[in-house]
Amino acid sequence: MKIFITGGSGLIGQYLNRELAGNHQILTQYNLNPGNCSQFNSIKLDIRDHNKLEEAVSGFKPDIIIHAAAISSPEKADSLPADLVYDINVNSTQSLAEICSRINAGLFYFSTDLVYAGYRGSNLKEDAKLIPVSLYAETKLMGEVKIKETFDNYLILRESLIIGFGLNHSLNNFHRMYQNLKSGKPVKLFTDQFRSPLALKESAAMINRLIEKNIKCEIVNFAGPERVSRYELGEILCEETGIDKNLLIKTTMEEEGILYKVADVSLNTDKLRSFGIEPKNLRQSIREMF
Repeated sequence: MKIFITGGSGLIGQYLNRELAGNHQILTQYNLNPGNCSQFNSIKLDIRDHNKLEEAVSGFKPDIIIHAAAISSPEKADSLPADLVYDINVNSTQSLAEICSRINAGLFYFSTDLVYAGYRGSNLKEDAKLIPVSLYAETKLMGEVKIKETFDNYLILRESLIIGFGLNHSLNNFHRMYQNLKSGKPVKLFTDQFRSPLALKESAAMINRLIEKNIKCEIVNFAGPERVSRYELGEILCEETGIDKNLLIKTTMEEEGILYKVADVSLNTDKLRSFGIEPKNLRQSIREMF
């Protein structure tokens, strides 16, 4: 199968490159940092240039586009002009959906668990109330809307907190946490925010399995099977790596002055399992990282 990957040099993109290139013909896109894209069939392209994007996609003729390129966190979105965030997360997503519709390709879109209302209980299903409280989450949800308005050959993945080690230049909070703990530095972790963490490597492997299932017109929670706080995640990491848990410091979102206090966006994964995808448990995923 031919697969075009946007954001191929990002956190999940670089894992997708490695996971998919073995069984599929890929073309992976990057813009500023190549990451591991240089090891694969790749193209340097700004996805905001919709004409060049369509030219590249039409020339490659993919069966599926996996859209992982984005302004990918609330903090990063808030540090940039709002119109730039909108252009990348909304306009470019709409453009890709239109291109897919024209060439009869499927679209995999990475959304986020942060589109949900974070105060409506735990283990949220796909039909739970949606209240994105950050510009990042708002634009990711708008991306979902643009896709659904354009065509029906899509799989929208509401991705949970991603854990693991970034490749090359990419870095996430889990990676930073491990680096600090390994160096003997104390780490503050929330006891009052709950997520359903999913490992980077596991995420890419699950995408590989979903590709073969020809799923269309679906929104799916893309998450690990367990609900844990940030602090509990740190405890499990310490237990699995032999790091001193005394380095973990309990804190709350209020104490740290967090602007977007999303208390609980842990996700129900029954729908994901109904497609034959069984996420590995958290401890197993962390063991496999090491």
